[in-house]
Amino acid sequence: MEFSQFSVNTLMEITSRPDLVFVRGQGSWLEDHAGKRYLDFIQGWAVNALGHSAPEMQRAIIEQSSQLMNPSPAFYNVPSLQLAKRLTQASIFDRVFFANSGAEANEGAIKLARKWGRVHRNGAYKIITMNHSFHGRTLATMSASGKAGWDTMFAPQVDGFPKATLNDLESVRALIDAQTVAIMLEPVQGEGGVLPATQEFMQGLRALADEHGLLLIVDEVQTGMGRTGTMFAYQQFGVEPDIMTLGKGIGGGVPLAALMARESASVFSHGEQGGTYNGNPLCTAVGVAVFDVLAGDGFMASVNQRAQQLSEGLQMLADKYGLPGERGMGLLRALCLDGDYGPALVEAARVQEPNGLLLNAPRPNLLRFMPALNVSEADTQTMLEQLDALIQQVRD
Repeated sequence: MEFSQFSVNTLMEITSRPDLVFVRGQGSWLEDHAGKRYLDFIQGWAVNALGHSAPEMQRAIIEQSSQLMNPSPAFYNVPSLQLAKRLTQASIFDRVFFANSGAEANEGAIKLARKWGRVHRNGAYKIITMNHSFHGRTLATMSASGKAGWDTMFAPQVDGFPKATLNDLESVRALIDAQTVAIMLEPVQGEGGVLPATQEFMQGLRALADEHGLLLIVDEVQTGMGRTGTMFAYQQFGVEPDIMTLGKGIGGGVPLAALMARESASVFSHGEQGGTYNGNPLCTAVGVAVFDVLAGDGFMASVNQRAQQLSEGLQMLADKYGLPGERGMGLLRALCLDGDYGPALVEAARVQEPNGLLLNAPRPNLLRFMPALNVSEADTQTMLEQLDALIQQVRD
């Protein structure tokens, strides 16, 4: 197939796309319209937890689509109840609201916190978030995000999101006032450059929230569902949040997200939250299939083995080329570069022959790695070897 046969101009122009169309994928590999293959270490920005075309997901889609797809969220359906039970049993949370995207789940968390503030804190509504954070692309979640330039892009912003500094507890304390209702953060800032919160900071936030009667909200859209080596990242910090959001990996590639809350924070009244597709059985059946793989014997151990391989391999490259180093948690990692040549590396990796390599540079001076959680040892080694050659090529 020729690229020219595709009518790409019918799509709204929202990002710069290369002249290729992906037509199929299997595991950690994609194939484009011309038959070229690509080793995928982006996986839809940490979405495809089980890689492309996972057989467990295929079976769930086929079986559920022959039974029931969407009876409306005004009624119960079996897969949503099954997935809600699995999620609550695997966490400290008691209630689940299913949504279609991480941004929608975070929007729901903001609404839930503000409702809780009306009920318990005399109408308090401010939610302290972090500089360089990313919570979504709705107006409220863009306002909650600490991404440079977003405060003016669709001004005026939604009010009530003062920004603190990750891993600086005093910067959070200084923002608390009578109108504060919650503190919200990503356990690892993904778009911000794969910046993990410290255990001391997370535990300090929990103590600070308890001291002032505030909610602690963890945005685990990117870090949840096994990405960091445990089912949820908060479990590695020794804290118990009040609200958690999930997205990306929870559906393994289908539109699915979740807002989870402890019973004490579940204060929505009838009519205050909803959505036409929310909790539909087709997507939640896939969610059940994904969850059961992640919760299976030995799966998280294999995630942590690959995470160690990736971490050690990236550090070896950093040592070889005198780069600042690598960081991250589990299979969400970054290689810090000694210059702003991340985009050049991404381009060189994609166009190389015979097989391309898909990488991501959320900041000009680093690469982010988000492979499938079941990526093989061999594919991880292949990526590291290709990256070695690419760094030498681009830096020279």
